[in-house]
Amino acid sequence: MPDSATLPTLEDALALGLTEQEYELVCEKQDGPPNQVELAMYSLLWSEHCAYKHSKRLLRTLPTEGRYVVMGPGENAGAVDVGGGLVCAFKVESHNHPSAVEPFQGAATGVGGILRDIFAIGARPIAVLDSLRFGEPTGARSRYLLDEAVSGIGHYGNSIGVPTVGGEVYFERPYEQNCLVNAMALGLGEREKLVRSAAAGVGNTLLLFGARTGRDGIGGASVLASAELGDADEDKRPTVQVGDPFEEKKLLECSLELLERGLLVALQDLGAAGLTSSAAEMASKARLGSTSTSGRSPARAGDGAVRGDGERVSGADAVRR
Repeated sequence: MPDSATLPTLEDALALGLTEQEYELVCEKQDGPPNQVELAMYSLLWSEHCAYKHSKRLLRTLPTEGRYVVMGPGENAGAVDVGGGLVCAFKVESHNHPSAVEPFQGAATGVGGILRDIFAIGARPIAVLDSLRFGEPTGARSRYLLDEAVSGIGHYGNSIGVPTVGGEVYFERPYEQNCLVNAMALGLGEREKLVRSAAAGVGNTLLLFGARTGRDGIGGASVLASAELGDADEDKRPTVQVGDPFEEKKLLECSLELLERGLLVALQDLGAAGLTSSAAEMASKARLGSTSTSGRSPARAGDGAVRGDGERVSGADAVRR
């Protein structure tokens, strides 16, 4: 990215995963080129990882309403009524590109993300499942991806105290280079104590808590989903998060206790787009605006490796009463 005195160019937009047409659309809507932070935010929210550009037409054909549906699309996780005042919360998510680049951490952080989605609605995670696809098991790369991804899934779940109770795996040649790693988390919660992500209430304080901003800065893992895999995959390794299940265990218990005490009006997990998506989504759902200073995000690296505009974090964004 250029220094702060110059505006980013089309080449910078392409490097962040945007297409030429998308960059032109940004310039048209804003009546001029975006600055560095704006361009990074567009690249996050319009990435394949966050916008589901190629699959959302199919996803919209799936049923989302029913007698027992308590929470549907638009919240951190889904929830269905199982009787007795309880709900079963669930979330399924893929971590394909990160797992193809760095299979252990890619798969591990996939588990971490869906566990956060479960307790972000006020339910306690109780189980993890997975659905995996790799190339032929006789291939060296397939064995490497399989061994590392399975180890990553097990490591994260065991460390945070949520067991992997089931899964499936298939081997086919087309998955040789780009494996599919789909993880699912289940949780239980009381229906009357669930929390949504809409930050309703003018003047509420946005509170960021969880892991610090990493070296991936504002770019984050979302760029991976819009990039092609190839010989330069080694260069993408820094964009794959390093999971910390022990930190997340503290985040889990802290979040549930804050909700139990009635200290929060809304809670939102920070996914691959970090504060860019979480703060915007919370405000948008409440039909409000929000103000934040991205450069104040606590940074993990103390050597300046994280830019001042970096805001990629793995934590939770809460609205305090």
